Amino acid sequence: MTALNVLMIRAWVALTVTPRHDDRGDVPGWVLITVMTAGLVAIIYGVAKDELREMLRSALNKVS
Repeated sequence: MTALNVLMIRAWVALTVTPRHDDRGDVPGWVLITVMTAGLVAIIYGVAKDELREMLRSALNKVS
């Protein structure tokens, strides 16, 4: 087997075989996303609480 054939086989394997990944996931990343989302919801609700309540009341009054 020539060196070129070996390189071609290695390249083919690298392109076609998917490496095994750890299925644990990125826990710190998901925790950060969750905390940031909760923080944004709390800030938006704190700033626009009265407007959001009025929008909800108006929408519910239109339905009934």
